[in-house]
Amino acid sequence: MKAIILDEHGTVDGFKLSEIPNPIVLPGHVILKVCASSVNPVDCKIRNGMLAGIGPELPGILHGDVAGVISEVGEGVEDFQVGDEVYGCIGGFKGMPGVLCEYALADARLLSKKPISLSMKEAAVLPLIGITAWNALIDRGQLSEGKRVLVHAGTGGVGHFALQLAKAMGAEVHTTISSPVKEDLALQMGADCAINYSQITPEQYVKEFTEGMGYDLVFDTVGGICLDQSFEAAKEYGTVVSIAARANHDLSQVHVKSLSLHVVFMLLPILKNQFREKHGEILSKISSLVDDGKIKPLLHEERFSFEDVGQAHQCWEEGGVIGKISLENTW
Repeated sequence: MKAIILDEHGTVDGFKLSEIPNPIVLPGHVILKVCASSVNPVDCKIRNGMLAGIGPELPGILHGDVAGVISEVGEGVEDFQVGDEVYGCIGGFKGMPGVLCEYALADARLLSKKPISLSMKEAAVLPLIGITAWNALIDRGQLSEGKRVLVHAGTGGVGHFALQLAKAMGAEVHTTISSPVKEDLALQMGADCAINYSQITPEQYVKEFTEGMGYDLVFDTVGGICLDQSFEAAKEYGTVVSIAARANHDLSQVHVKSLSLHVVFMLLPILKNQFREKHGEILSKISSLVDDGKIKPLLHEERFSFEDVGQAHQCWEEGGVIGKISLENTW
């Protein structure tokens, strides 16, 4: 079968079109005819070597998000059958080949039937960001109706999904953005308030938009100074959840406000082979929300095929991406 292989860490020049053997089905697994994938920051960081330690041995296949059709079912798999259209985040990590290929082996626990209202390329952008947002807002943040939530970077990959998920849960949702175009998109997706962080400080927007009280829940999807500003924006006894906490931070405000601080690493069940069924369960719930019209993926306007993956990585690394970059299998 055809596959895009990464020969070595570094630039996008390491991606090569190759012919490799088809995968063999294992118990508890299925074989997918791969239709689409997407670009996540972790894919770029594995490629450039920054996160090589969690990536597959090279030469290897990258990318985890997938949407496709089941072509073969392994022993012990009861929830799926040949012909099912499914999606999930299934590989591209240590010990697990990725999905930039014609056929991929997938642990059935990591899959769910895709939303019937979405195309393959739309569904393929959702698994990693959807599970991440669910872990942050529902599992850790204990989000409930009526809560006031701040989602940073509301038109980004995780951010645009989290914004819509929080709204679907009945929250009052505010989000930070950086331009009038992104403000319009955030409001179209349901944000109650879009805050241009380049024009106003956390102290100012807390005073203006929360009567000086702060937010019940703040979701940091950016890291760095954004996490520090999240502490500033949270109300006393509030909750901050971050997906980018690999830095040094002053926790003084966490202490004096008695904040709860949580960190989400969505890949842990995949890497450790623990609680993988939770991912499939979350994706099933996401499918229902999508088909009920409560969540819609935001796709970056440029379209790429698997053979264009190098260009897609460059697009993400250059910045300015709105939503998620999709990759379509044209083989």
